[in-house]
Amino acid sequence: MSTALITGASSGIGKAFAQQLAAQNINLVLVARSQEKLYQLTKELQEKYKIQIEFIVKDLTENNAAKAVFDIVQAKGLTIDLLINNAGIGDYGDFASSDGEKQVKIVQLNILALVDLTHKFLPLMRQRQSGSIINVSSITAFQPMPYLSVYAASKAFIVSFSQALWAENRPYGIRVIVTCPGPIETNFFAEANFPPSLAGSTEQMFTSEEVVKQTLKALENRQPAVVIGDVKTQIRTILARIVPRQILLNMLARSFKS
Repeated sequence: MSTALITGASSGIGKAFAQQLAAQNINLVLVARSQEKLYQLTKELQEKYKIQIEFIVKDLTENNAAKAVFDIVQAKGLTIDLLINNAGIGDYGDFASSDGEKQVKIVQLNILALVDLTHKFLPLMRQRQSGSIINVSSITAFQPMPYLSVYAASKAFIVSFSQALWAENRPYGIRVIVTCPGPIETNFFAEANFPPSLAGSTEQMFTSEEVVKQTLKALENRQPAVVIGDVKTQIRTILARIVPRQILLNMLARSFKS
């Protein structure tokens, strides 16, 4: 039976991954900060499915957090067949007047933890010549985002990094995909301190469950990337590549300024 490790597993997309993979009889290692939420999710899934579940309470912005997670997994003798780097945070606002510590935490969680965990588990997958990695990005990755500058830049890093790994690891039988959801029904806007006037969207809101379903299907098809959203979302990602950058940035600055 395969085992998946999911970061940010206590809510949103991470929780949806846990629920759908459990339904496929895949064992789980759940990582998040909230012990209570992880305990409740573990209890819920174990009562419903006959699978093995371990949970690790860890803030991945802490020093050596990825090593701590890896060491626990190794000590338990677990083999991770699917690594899902889902944990991430954002923050809305003018960068110069923002909380500098939070901007650094965005980089630590969205980039450093993802790179560190991937670097620890990927060599073991190569040795077995099997395994899969899902990295969760966002459609904000496709253009610089005024007032979401660090968050969008971190998601752009994930796209570039993941696609490079897809190419590097194909010869080893390892699948790597980056998933880029558009607007989804999570508490992201509240946690990122979005003004209520900007928290809505004219694009179709997808559920975390739909994001997970489409991502797993794209992984099965060995795609390097998948953009999840309605027609407006798909068009927006294309326009971001062809509209002159100065025009695009001025438009985005006007749209996202509170």
